Amino acid sequence: MGKPSQFGSLEELLTLCSEVEGLSPCVDFAHLHSRTGKINTYYEFKSTLNQIEKKLGRPALDNMHIHLSGISYNNKAGELSHLNLRESDLKYTELLMALKEQEVGGVVICESPNLEEDALHLQETYKRSKYLT
Repeated sequence: MGKPSQFGSLEELLTLCSEVEGLSPCVDFAHLHSRTGKINTYYEFKSTLNQIEKKLGRPALDNMHIHLSGISYNNKAGELSHLNLRESDLKYTELLMALKEQEVGGVVICESPNLEEDALHLQETYKRSKYLT
């Protein structure tokens, strides 16, 4: 889903999930960012979550499956490789704020090259941020 030439835009995923009973999306915010060059601010993350809820209903937000990492990309090819979160331009703190505000439930899978360190960093950031409490 990280390359514009591949199937997997947000709209394509939501349409597929709305047409196939029992199917839920796996949302990779770094891929969405690399694919579009956008979806990297608090308001864009909120808009994405609102699109998911509008198309699939509140249960889609209550039980989300999210992949998260940093990503290296360019405007032509999209995703080039995964990066550690702090080495990327992904505004993951703003994403965490949007997830918290929308009361999103489910699972976040860290896919960075140093997944243990980044997963702990995400957890610590989520817990300590004054904006997320």
